[in-house]
Amino acid sequence: MVRPARTTFLRHWLTACGLLLPIAAFAASPDATREAKLHGHREEPKPLVIAHRGASGYVPEHTLGAYALAILQGADYIEPDLVMTRDGELVARHDNELGLTTDVSQRPEFADRKRTQMVDGVSLTGWFSEDFTLAELKTLRAIERIPEIRPGNARLDGSLEIPTLQEIIDLVKTMQLSERRRIGLYPETKHPTHFQKLGLAMEKPLVHTLHRNGYAGRHAPVYIQSFEVDNLKTLSRLTQLRLVQLFGGGQPYDQQVRGSDLTYAQMATAEGLRAISRYAAGVGPEKSYVIPRDANGNLGQPTDFVPNAHAAGLKVHPYTFRAENAFLPADLRKGDSPADRGDIEAEMRAYLDAGIDGLFIDQPDIAVRLRAE
Repeated sequence: MVRPARTTFLRHWLTACGLLLPIAAFAASPDATREAKLHGHREEPKPLVIAHRGASGYVPEHTLGAYALAILQGADYIEPDLVMTRDGELVARHDNELGLTTDVSQRPEFADRKRTQMVDGVSLTGWFSEDFTLAELKTLRAIERIPEIRPGNARLDGSLEIPTLQEIIDLVKTMQLSERRRIGLYPETKHPTHFQKLGLAMEKPLVHTLHRNGYAGRHAPVYIQSFEVDNLKTLSRLTQLRLVQLFGGGQPYDQQVRGSDLTYAQMATAEGLRAISRYAAGVGPEKSYVIPRDANGNLGQPTDFVPNAHAAGLKVHPYTFRAENAFLPADLRKGDSPADRGDIEAEMRAYLDAGIDGLFIDQPDIAVRLRAE
């Protein structure tokens, strides 16, 4: 839990993060040679530490504060989930429904925007990014999505804006100069079929933004991920940037829409992974694809997912590692509260032994420290 003194410090520090944006255009442009070196081809660390929604174990997710803290903690990549605004801007939110991660429900001027609609085949009620312009979204402030697990984060509610993709890129370009190392972007296209139906397809705007900022080719520090299949195939025709197929449960939504019988389980077979390798450079499985839990909720034995993916030439970056008991296998929990931290190091070691190439984590400092050991 964040103590009052630390909270005051964080508020001042996070406010200062906002000053990085006007500095970014100045700081990222003068030294083109150094910038090129930071973007050049090099071997990536293993395991790759991907800051899941930023350092979301410490600061409300998908905010410049969360991304900046993740970079300072040593993360190799930061992960912005991307949704579209009504006026076609890419912004970072975990979902297009804004009620769980912003203070929109407390804004009387937007009360009439609350509605119910189908998103990826599920009926949702709330406020949706596609009903707001960027200027309107900029008046909202981020809140902690799981305050019962992360009450310290909730003390920062109301401090941070919703960032655009360009603002995140500006932050990365500024901080990689000050940190003297390459920092990667790992964006996810959220609900791509849903936004395509609304005339707000995100594939071309995303590629245009990345290319405009100098991210191009397979050696650029970028991975683009999606739970859907067709939009990754579309992206593979628009860019040479590396793509990652995510794995969830059931069936990719775009495959449901087109009437295909393709499921994630089929995609996780050796044959399915070989098919993915034709359009993607890696896979992002939910952790149970790599090591499932047994009937008692304890960590089980590795499957053949990793060796089959490697045989197909794919990197494996499972999600999501979180330190709190609420998210850990039963045998690795410590203390009585779901918010208490358990033995996440033991969990990560098991996955590293299974051969993964990287991991998504809410507390990137823990993974960086474990890798250094």
